[in-house]
Amino acid sequence: METFSKACREAAETSATVNRVGRSALGLAAACLLALGGFVSTLLAASPVPPAPTSSTAPVTTTMTTSPASSVVVFNGHGWGHGLGLSQWGAFGYAKHGWTFDRILAHYYTGTTLGPAPVSTVHVLLASAKTVKIESTTTWTVTDAAGAKLALEPGPLVFKAKQLALVDHPELQPPFTFVSKQPLLVSKVPYRGKLNVSSDGKLVQVIDTLGLEAYLKGVVPAEMPSAWPPEALKAQAVAARSYALANMTTGRAFDLYSDTRSQVFGGVKVENAATSAAVDATKGQVVLYKGKVADTLFFSTSGGRTASALESTGLNVPYLVPVADPYDSASPYHDWGPVLLDAAIVAKQFKLASPIADLQTTTGPSGRVKSLNVVSDDDSQITLTGNQVRGALELRSTWFTPALLQLLPKAKTMSYGGALSLTGRARGVDQVSLEAKPFGLDWAPVGDLLLDATGAFSTIVHPPVATQYRLVWGDVRAGLAKVAVAVRVDATVQQGTATGTTKPVVVAAPVQLQWSADGATGWQTVASSTTDDTGAFSLSAASPETVGGYRVRVAPGHGLAPGLSKTACC
Repeated sequence: METFSKACREAAETSATVNRVGRSALGLAAACLLALGGFVSTLLAASPVPPAPTSSTAPVTTTMTTSPASSVVVFNGHGWGHGLGLSQWGAFGYAKHGWTFDRILAHYYTGTTLGPAPVSTVHVLLASAKTVKIESTTTWTVTDAAGAKLALEPGPLVFKAKQLALVDHPELQPPFTFVSKQPLLVSKVPYRGKLNVSSDGKLVQVIDTLGLEAYLKGVVPAEMPSAWPPEALKAQAVAARSYALANMTTGRAFDLYSDTRSQVFGGVKVENAATSAAVDATKGQVVLYKGKVADTLFFSTSGGRTASALESTGLNVPYLVPVADPYDSASPYHDWGPVLLDAAIVAKQFKLASPIADLQTTTGPSGRVKSLNVVSDDDSQITLTGNQVRGALELRSTWFTPALLQLLPKAKTMSYGGALSLTGRARGVDQVSLEAKPFGLDWAPVGDLLLDATGAFSTIVHPPVATQYRLVWGDVRAGLAKVAVAVRVDATVQQGTATGTTKPVVVAAPVQLQWSADGATGWQTVASSTTDDTGAFSLSAASPETVGGYRVRVAPGHGLAPGLSKTACC
């Protein structure tokens, strides 16, 4: 439905004035505000088709969100979409509470009225490719550039850009216009209306000329579930009709694209009785502001309150101002998150030279993020708009709150009986705790971490076996640190013999007496044994060497890493 690329393209074609605050005006303002650091803004990125509502009596389950990355950026937020104009889930809620479509539209588009559409026919670009196939399931008629008409038998026709012609009728001259009593197929998709086929020598263009209402019957089902209340569907039909007329192209052979550059037009195959009824019930009605068709932006979910064009784009659009959206809470996207992203990947995407140390937001009146300041460990910074962050990280909206969780070291090996310091930071959170998973056991709480004024923490752990640690914040589990614990080997090593014990006591653990010519590299096993019930061992080489060095290696397994004794040189 909504694309920033269309706004940028048309900004040069249409005057961006407040009197005619169209799609191009919003796009021009957004382009000026959001062109930073090479990121593509998705201020007007396509919103999802709202899913069908679920039963309010369904059981609520808590889902744990985890990430093994040592440093994680966490996003929680509200809503899905740009937040401007009609909230589709909000319209669903208002319709459920008895509001009529005209009241719903007046709520979301402040100061507007309903009136007649200024046009009743539209021209939609269905295809633009080197080769295009169209076909009919019944007898159809072609008219050429000179007005000559010819009846055609059912079947397909394939057109190529370099030589646009009817193979069986070379006397006919392009462009061609095709009509039939049944919908015509373009790349196997049926469409109502008449099709015009032309070529510029590079691409074949297929343009569908049809009634505005027939066009909408192929649009509305793609924007809102047909099972939703009739008044919500009617509101969507009027918004889609108005949006189409407010955003018609200029200087082209067609008015609208059939994809997200305008609105997705699915043709006959997506038509539905309920949405078609909503189109018929509101036939010819559009939203007007001071006598002109309003640019009726719409989106999935507001999160509880819509945004203003002034806040989002810097351009004041009188009918796109914040309004309360209390029934939007029915949406599964009313609140979203946590979304966990590897901070190293985020830093790379934002072209930071060192790891992320902090995330600082500036919010607008609606609570949506106007800018995000990303600070790295070397104190370098980059500032992005909320829309740039949303686009780069594919977040649902700009109404988000970031947090940073980090746990170090990522991996470490220590000796049994020792201690290890776990350090890290937790920015944007009130409290964070630690969980541990010793070898062979499940995750269990360790305790809360004490954060300093900067969100940094340090804690000492004494793992007896290999243990994994992670940070806990609500339903988030992140920042995995893996600590390997090596068995401690206390041995008396002499020429070709060794005796000693292990700590902890390990029974039947493999023990090797190893020899190296230089006492440092190329170790060879010269004797093998196992520990007894007390963890003790005794080994003797069959042919002791008189030069080089000896050591003992014990590999107990069961959560303990192999351990080595000190090297004894001969």
